[in-house]
Amino acid sequence: MKNITIFMFILFTASTVVFSQNEGDMSFKGEKRLKNIRMLTDRGENAEAYYSFDYKKLSFQARFDGMGCDQIFTMNIDGSDKKMVSNGEGRTTCAYYLPGDSTIIYASTYLASPDCPKPPDFSKGYVWKLYDEFELFISNADGSNIRQITDNNAYDAEATVSPLGDKIVFTSMRDGDPEIYVMDIDGSNQKRLTYEKGYDGGAFFSADGSKIVFRASRPTTEQELKDYDDLVKEKLVRPGTLEIYVMDADGGNIQQVTNFGKASFAPYFHPDGKRIIFCSNIMSKDPRNFDLYLINVDGTGLEQVTFNETFDGFPMFSKDGKQLVFASNRFNKNKGDTNVFIADWVDDTE
Repeated sequence: MKNITIFMFILFTASTVVFSQNEGDMSFKGEKRLKNIRMLTDRGENAEAYYSFDYKKLSFQARFDGMGCDQIFTMNIDGSDKKMVSNGEGRTTCAYYLPGDSTIIYASTYLASPDCPKPPDFSKGYVWKLYDEFELFISNADGSNIRQITDNNAYDAEATVSPLGDKIVFTSMRDGDPEIYVMDIDGSNQKRLTYEKGYDGGAFFSADGSKIVFRASRPTTEQELKDYDDLVKEKLVRPGTLEIYVMDADGGNIQQVTNFGKASFAPYFHPDGKRIIFCSNIMSKDPRNFDLYLINVDGTGLEQVTFNETFDGFPMFSKDGKQLVFASNRFNKNKGDTNVFIADWVDDTE
């Protein structure tokens, strides 16, 4: 799910203006699970669009028209009534509606400075910056009444909410390593769930709230461990190799789902709890080309869902499994654009 403007550097360098096979058709050959694809945004960098509890709205982050860095927006699921709901200061990421849809949770750096934080140093290769300035906030859905719920001078972000409406899962650097934590819906009882060395993040609950799916790196060789430790000291992680994992909602029974040695991220459970959709460059000759894939929770049955030659990512199913929201470079008007799309999901492709 997820990171501060995650993969936007890759998206900008990889994306190009592409053209539909047939006028009005926003699919590519082989995309048998997606029908009636609609573009909900039409310019800039838009990503991490997540449904409200009533499935009538989406929260998302966006940057366009000269904005310095991402801000939080909401819109209806047909793309209408777009509104910026963050305060326009600092950098924001990963917004999610809370039960009742009258409030949202997101991460922001605005308390540290109204300016955008300095971007990471790519002389070390492609890295993510886990800014200490990110803290989690809850506000009214219109952006008013902002209140801080984490305060530890360490990266706190990537928050998502259980469909049961009782728990929030998020990633934090408070203990020196990026790990997954859970807390009650009001921000209380914050508890660490993961303990292995490596980045853990982008977590989502299953539909019944019993499981959590997430992405993780697991450095093992001496060189990998040194590289990881050196970067983490600078609040950086290298996302070139990420795998998908699942665990119980209390952090127990961690199981590795993928083992491809590539960059797999943004996992989300299908409502049946038996399958996971995620984004990866598994099959791509160009490591910047990401598609959506479906896989069983036991790691079997890998299926490629999208066949766009640039980027598809950040998928989220509707509660009934009949729709899929995702971000993509497909059919963009300008080089570097990433837009939010919604499609009808075809579960039975026989």
